[in-house]
This record gives sequence, structure tokens and C-alpha cells, in this order.
Amino acid sequence: MKILLVEDNEMNLDMLSRRLSRRGFEIAIATDGAQGVELAKSEQPDLILMDMSLPVMDGWEATRRLKSDPQVQHIPIIALTAHAISGDRERCLAAGCDEYESKPVKFPRLLAKIGQMLNLDLSGDPE
Repeated sequence: MKILLVEDNEMNLDMLSRRLSRRGFEIAIATDGAQGVELAKSEQPDLILMDMSLPVMDGWEATRRLKSDPQVQHIPIIALTAHAISGDRERCLAAGCDEYESKPVKFPRLLAKIGQMLNLDLSGDPE
């Protein structure tokens, strides 16, 4: 299964891509929202992890564009954001995200959400 990771923070990108790869996921990487939209169309990932604060095109706009495009609107998107104030989860979901995870990312919780979205049991995987 392929996950598109749209993230501009090098540390988050490294940590998430390594840990997801160890669980057998193929990882495609975009470092801005515009690149994320293009890669979603060309790579057709099974799931997208979308940072909401991105250069060029933010995650809010990238998500709206993906969810309005019949070619990719079926792909589940999990928002990754440091915006953890009241109403931000609702704002992410209103933009089209299917789920929300605040930063700093708690990997076991994120992994559980990925498993839910993709109908996978990831509970037995080593940390």
C-alpha cells in the first residue's frame, strides 16, 4: 500500500517515512501542497498524510482541490497539524480531510488511524 506524505518539516518527514516504511508501506513524498496535489494524481496513493501548514499551496487548499477532483477524491486524507486549538479539527474535516492528528505526532495513534482508514490491522507491528 502506498502513502503520500505531504510534509515540509525535514524531521517529521524523516521520522514518518522511516517508521511507515518499516511497516511495509511504500512512501511518496511531497514538500509543498502543489507538489502534493500533482503526486496524488500521478501516484494514486491509498492514503494521504497532509501537513496543513505548507509552502506554495497550504494543506487546506491542497485538500480542497483533491476532494473536488473525481480522479482522487476517494483517497482518504489525514490532516497533520500543529494547530490544536478549539475548532481546528472541525476546520480540517470541513476542508475535506477524513481524519485529524495533531503534532507532535503520536505515532501509535496515527498508525491506528491509518489502519482504520485502510481497513488494516496494524496493531501487531513492532514499534
